Amino acid sequence: MRALQLLLLLGMLLSPVTLSLARKPRRENRDREVYGNGKIFDITHEINPNMPTWESKDGLGQFIWLVDSMKNGSKLNSSQFKLSTHTGTHIDAPGHFYEEYYEAGYNVNSLDLDVLNGPALLVDVPRDSNITAEVMKSLNISRGVRRVLFRTLNTDRKLMFKKEFDSSYVAFMEDGAKWLVENTDIKLVGVDYLSSAAYVNLISPHLIFLKKRKIILVEGLKLDNIIPGHYNVHCLPLRMIGADGSPARCILVK
Repeated sequence: MRALQLLLLLGMLLSPVTLSLARKPRRENRDREVYGNGKIFDITHEINPNMPTWESKDGLGQFIWLVDSMKNGSKLNSSQFKLSTHTGTHIDAPGHFYEEYYEAGYNVNSLDLDVLNGPALLVDVPRDSNITAEVMKSLNISRGVRRVLFRTLNTDRKLMFKKEFDSSYVAFMEDGAKWLVENTDIKLVGVDYLSSAAYVNLISPHLIFLKKRKIILVEGLKLDNIIPGHYNVHCLPLRMIGADGSPARCILVK
């Protein structure tokens, strides 16, 4: 009888409420990419030590450190981080490739938030080519479309998930950038690797896109497993004076 009473007492002590308090908090939202019953898609790559950075074989590496740690006796956890303004999913400002714009203050604070938020088109680029004028023509993007996200072979190859930088990524060639500027109304160009310009033609497409300070480049987007078509895009850089680029959090809303 006494043993039964002890078991009952133990059961009360280890009630579901008590057990729930003893458990560690669950990280339910870790690596979550879809929200709002399938209507909101996170198209931002998680910043992590193994993500690629420009021309590096070793990836990003450690970028965040705890300055204050509760494990070490502090009353709170507080960290600091250090990384390039062009890390992961990020936005280029005009001053990234134009010295006169950089000196004049055309940094990320100067970017038009209206361009960075609104209706957008996700398109699949032919997988056997950089984005040339011929490719742009073949996409048949209508006049009036102001924001386009270009999904390429980079997504299929999962280049943003590989630590070592890959210079064979797909992006715009000079003639493709020029065709876009002259024949479309696109003001936001989104791509799925670290640069909107192909490695073999790196400078001129950027100069063409950024020359008039009307087009905003969003690079390193995560476009896996999203159906091509029309969405609303929301993409916000950090508000930093003097920054020629900034990591950003970007989402698509169906």
